[in-house]
Amino acid sequence: MKYWKKFSHDERLKHIKKALQGNVNFSEDPSLGYPASRLDEKVFNDEATFLKDSPILQSFVANPNHIGCHTFGSSEKAFKGTQDVEHEVLNIVAVDIFKAQPDSFDGYIAPGGTEANIQAIWVYRNYFINNYNALPEEIVILASEDTHYSIPKGSNLLMVDYVKVPVNFEDRSIHKEGLKTIVEKAVTNGKKYFIIVANMGTTMFGSVDDVSIYTDIIQQHKLTYKLHIDAAYGGFIYPFSNKDNEISFLNPNISSITIDAHKMLQAPYGTGIFICRKGFIENVLTKEAEYVEGMDLTLCGSRSGANAVAVWTILSAYGPHAWFEKISILQMRTAWLCNQLDELGISYYRNPHMNIVTIKAEGIPDEIAHKFDLVPQKHDESNQWYKIIVMGHVEIEDLSQFTDTLKTLQNTVIN
Repeated sequence: MKYWKKFSHDERLKHIKKALQGNVNFSEDPSLGYPASRLDEKVFNDEATFLKDSPILQSFVANPNHIGCHTFGSSEKAFKGTQDVEHEVLNIVAVDIFKAQPDSFDGYIAPGGTEANIQAIWVYRNYFINNYNALPEEIVILASEDTHYSIPKGSNLLMVDYVKVPVNFEDRSIHKEGLKTIVEKAVTNGKKYFIIVANMGTTMFGSVDDVSIYTDIIQQHKLTYKLHIDAAYGGFIYPFSNKDNEISFLNPNISSITIDAHKMLQAPYGTGIFICRKGFIENVLTKEAEYVEGMDLTLCGSRSGANAVAVWTILSAYGPHAWFEKISILQMRTAWLCNQLDELGISYYRNPHMNIVTIKAEGIPDEIAHKFDLVPQKHDESNQWYKIIVMGHVEIEDLSQFTDTLKTLQNTVIN
């Protein structure tokens, strides 16, 4: 690992203290020109004694604004200290986890994975328009039917057509013949530029798309495309549980990746991460933001620098080895659950490298699903699946309560 290191509590405190000292201090500096301040002191007491041992809370109270993209050109100098922390996080994610070359990427910590995915669509729509004189109606988004709802939301916002690609019911893999038919029909209908969104851990199934299925068919037709990876859920799992995977920046066909730190990393909400290769993010420059030092290249504009501090603090508390250990434990718990379901003869889907088990609804009575807060694929009578996610708080004892309840039900039916 080039950037990802483990630090002690005292080292983390020292690092964040130094970063905050590199920012404007609203409590002490005049700072006459900023439309912001520290958090309201009537509600958020910045002299509370517990703050001295909590760098994340210190950062929230200081209220740094991370407007701009700190991997690209200059940025607002008032918040340079915590901007550097955000850059450290991006280096860890882009270089150490997703194998990018140093200084070969741009990105930022967004308010969430939904925005990060829409940012990708926005970047590539404008890229095709700016570089190929594409018309919006000539651009199309391709993504599987299991893809997160942020993709159709982005399609609607950006006025770019979206086509769902079918998946095979049992293993949630991309339906090759269905994709081939969709691509051929799209070309017939005048589509020339393709934005492909592939998944590293779908929300409902934890399924991981084989990106080569997309790229092989697109390249066979000699079509122009950009490939974005939605790793919002799987980005902090899959690269550790399947180290030989091909979904990284080592794959030249991949142009950008979304990762959420507020899922597996258990950071506060508002910590989606968007990373793309150099040469793309400038396509969404908002030239009208003339009062902003540097360039406004993000969908949200202003965002909380405290979220960057939170992600850095978690990553540096673990380091790569302890994080691998945590993921390995969750994998073992997930495998235990699957073994129990196998013994019960209950059908389910699980990607072997993920911690999501999605059970066919026919095997789970409604009362049990409600008791254990299982999440349905659909909130109506047509639902076919329920999912269990083995997060850090879900231990074997919790899972055994669930499987014991199913065993009791089966024995009651038999008797």
